[in-house]
Amino acid sequence: MELVIIRHGLPVTRVTEDGTAADPPLSDVGHEQAQRMAEWLSDEEFDGLYVSPLLRARETCAPLAEQQGMEPEVHQGVAEFDQHSDTYIPLEELKVINYELWRRQMEDKRFGMEDPHSFREVVVAALSEIAGRHRGGRAAVVCHGGVINAWASHVLGMDEVFFFDPVYTSINRFMVASTGQRSVVSLNEAGHLRRMVGGTT
Repeated sequence: MELVIIRHGLPVTRVTEDGTAADPPLSDVGHEQAQRMAEWLSDEEFDGLYVSPLLRARETCAPLAEQQGMEPEVHQGVAEFDQHSDTYIPLEELKVINYELWRRQMEDKRFGMEDPHSFREVVVAALSEIAGRHRGGRAAVVCHGGVINAWASHVLGMDEVFFFDPVYTSINRFMVASTGQRSVVSLNEAGHLRRMVGGTT
């Protein structure tokens, strides 16, 4: 089966004062990215559509769900590692306002987690389960950059969990065989963002 994993669009920055989860919505740019992604995939058919419970993923998924005429299933297993954080700052914005913190995160590559491999275990279990539901078919999952990294690094047999920066609304394709074999078809497809101002940030 083909597993198509899509990153959410660009969210807004959000910091809560009461310590509750930030869970930001999409920015205007993020909504346009999501619409372009759905249009780009209009010639493809999916027999399963799944989405992270986080708002930025659900809003990204909405145009694709409408285009496909499907009701997406919310799957907790593809939520991002920061789902309970009271602060969300897109990394490109963090780089501008606090370069040293951004640099430390890029070098450390744990993003505040004690054990990124535990996060990867959750992601692999969730995506393996989704793939098992659609043998011989195609399923789309709208989620997060960390989730995409975790799955891709697993498929590639890498020890490092986070190794690349998926573009907002990028399309990442994998083949999953019933025998257990997994392979990467493509990473970071973003043709739908060409000629869009700020579209590939």
